[in-house]
Order: sequence, then structure tokens, then C-alpha cells
Amino acid sequence: MSPPVAPPGWSRWLVPPAALSVHLSIGQAYAWSVFKPPLESALGLSGTQSALPFQLGIVMLGLSAAFGGTLVERHGPRWAMTVALVCFSSGFLLSALGAAVEQYWLIVLGYGFVGGIGLGIGYISPVSTLIKWFPDRPGMATGIAIMGFGGGALIASPWSAQMLKSFGSDSSGIALAFLVHGLTYAVFMLLGVLLVRVPRPKERADGGPVVLDGVQVSARGAMRTPQFWLLWVVLCMNVTAGIGILEKAAPMITDFFADTSTPVSATAAAGFVALLSAANMAGRIGWSSTSDLIGRKNIYRVYLGVGALMYTLIALFGDSSKPLFVLCALVVLSFYGGGFATIPAYLKDLFGTYQVGAIHGRLLTAWSTAGVLGPLIVNWIADRQEEAGRHGAALYGTSFVIMIGLLAVGLVANELVRPVHARHHISAAQPPKEATDVRRQQPESA
Repeated sequence: MSPPVAPPGWSRWLVPPAALSVHLSIGQAYAWSVFKPPLESALGLSGTQSALPFQLGIVMLGLSAAFGGTLVERHGPRWAMTVALVCFSSGFLLSALGAAVEQYWLIVLGYGFVGGIGLGIGYISPVSTLIKWFPDRPGMATGIAIMGFGGGALIASPWSAQMLKSFGSDSSGIALAFLVHGLTYAVFMLLGVLLVRVPRPKERADGGPVVLDGVQVSARGAMRTPQFWLLWVVLCMNVTAGIGILEKAAPMITDFFADTSTPVSATAAAGFVALLSAANMAGRIGWSSTSDLIGRKNIYRVYLGVGALMYTLIALFGDSSKPLFVLCALVVLSFYGGGFATIPAYLKDLFGTYQVGAIHGRLLTAWSTAGVLGPLIVNWIADRQEEAGRHGAALYGTSFVIMIGLLAVGLVANELVRPVHARHHISAAQPPKEATDVRRQQPESA
């Protein structure tokens, strides 16, 4: 499948909606916690077990982004979006079969493994294209697309909750809900596949190869630099801190206030998940756009430093005030989303646009690691505390202390980031293969 080159006069503002249609769909992953209580009840699972499809999905997201990033650069966004559509929707259909026959491993395989591949390829599919369409505002451009991933749960959370209420929360009701999700997301993602275009390559007057401006580093070269691994640590720590809350959001707020005079209902907990998704989405466009003004390193100082402060407030005072708990969680989730949306622009600043999509894909292995670490820390500690006879906010105190420590590690790593040494740059005489490949393509009609 050839990269679909934009015809003359094509508006670059048509590309963000194409990216949004994919990211809003795959962002459903953040609403997984809505399915946890019904699955635990219908299939007799523990909290740690019911987190497994989500955890595997995030692991596969990072791995498929890492190994598929170069393919995405080579084949273009339309190919990548098509692969994402097939995998993500098939994952839901397999999960529907698993729920119908009460075979949990099929849900893990479908939602976690197959759907996770769709998550990874879909996530990186528009990022490189957007940076090339918006070189003047890379933070805003990637923020627009990636905010869709954060906002996906804002739609999916109440939608899934209502579906489970209508179909029932037994295994057959869960199966029907998975089936509807798979078919609906296939149609919605198809809009992005049909709409996306790559920019026309610049032409040199002498017809020679295109030379990209500024510092350019290949994906292979980037992985040999300390800057890549420092950003890996920064992203991993920031994501671990946020995803620990996100994956356990609904049961966490219920537990925190279970012993008070105003406990949180299941409907209110689902609303809290939706609020977190709104903060996640707003952080992606708001904080990443702010990074265009104050710089990437400064914005990560905010994410990590203020994030640690928010966790401290929740640990010390969260169980005494619902507004404080909700406010701090919203700020943490806005930083979580902002960190995701800003990292492609940070990579572009350090490594250039030559293979930024492939570099971004490889960096997302940090997300895979965090996708295991965050839920594992929170769920494992909560299960052990519950076995010890504790309840309420006491289930999560140790987890929050660990999150504060992880954010401090990320803050130190961010301070160590410096410009990439010239020995890693590709030379001006070395023509970027991607650019010459794209020049061979013919524009599509609008």
C-alpha cells in the first residue's frame, strides 16, 4: 500500500481528524476498568487477574510500536491505520467469543495480544505524519492526535457501562458488549484510513535528493545515545505513576470512601473514570501546546515534580476530602496525558524528523514496562493489604509512596538530557531514504 500523498491544495487541517478517528477508538483501552468488576464476578477472577488483558495490551502496544515503527515509516500512515483497524477490532471479537464460552484465556489473547498490536501500530500511525505537516507547532500537532487516545475512554466508559447495564453483566452480556465494541470501532477507524494523506515532498531545483534541515539522527543511531534512554526512563516513570491510578480508578475511589457516610456508587465511580479521561485528554493538547512555548525539558519538570506533590497530597489527605482526591487525581492524569503527547516533539527536537516515527515507536517500550509496573504495583499491594485485613485508603498508601519515588527518578533523568553529539548525526551527503521513497509516489486525487 503506497503512502497517500496529498494533492495540491490539500488542507493540513484534514489530517488531525483522521488521526483522531483512530486514537479515539484505541483510547478505549483506558476504560478497561469498567469491565473489571463484571469479569471478576462472572468468571471468578481476582483484581490482579482481571488486569491481565489490559497489562498485556499495553505490553503489546510498546512491542508492536517498537518493532513496527520502521514499517510504519516505510509504508505510511494508511497502511498502519489499516493494520490497527484489523487487529483492534479482531481483538474485541475474540474477546466476545471468550466471554461467551467463559474461556478467560481467549479474552487475554484477544483484547491483550491481538488488540494490543492494534493499539501499538494505531498509536504511532499518525505521529510522524503530523510532525511533518506541522513543523512549526509539533507539540500542538501531536497533542491533537494523542488527545484522542486520552479521550477515547471518555466516550467508551459511559458507553460500556450502559451496554453492560442493558445487556447484563453476566458472561453473555459481556460477550455482546465486546461484539458491539469491535464492530463499531471498525467502522469509525475506517474513516481515518480513508482520510489520511502525507505531505508532498519538497523539490530541489536541480532534482537532487532532498536534504532535511537541522539535526537528523536515524532510529538505529538514536538508540545508541544516552538521550534516548534518559527519555525512556522519563516516560516510563511518568506513565507508571499515571497508569496505576487509571487502571484501578473505579475500585480505587470506591475503596477510598467506602467507610464514610457518603460512599461512592458504581455509577459515580464510572463518572470518575470519565473525568480522568477528560483530564488525560485535556492534558495532551493543553500541556503539549504549552511545551511549544516553554520548552520540553521545562514541561517535564512540571509533570514529574508537581506530579509527585499531587501524590503526596492524596497519600496524606485524600481520604478526608473527595474534592481534594479528585482534583489531585485529575492533575496527575493531565500530566500523564501531557507526557505522552509531548514526547514526540521532544524526540523531534533531539533527533530531527528523519525517522522520528520509528524512534517514537521504540521509545514506547517504556510504556509497555510501565503498563506492567503501574497496575502490578497498585493491584498486588492492594490484594496483599486486603489479605492482611486492611481496607479503604489503607489499601493504597504504600503504592503512592512508591509512585512518588518513581517520579523523582524521572525528574533526575530529565535533568540529565543534553543535545545529541554530532557523531550520531546523519551527514548531509547521506540522502534520507524515506524522503526519496516518498518522492516516487504519485499524488492521490482529493
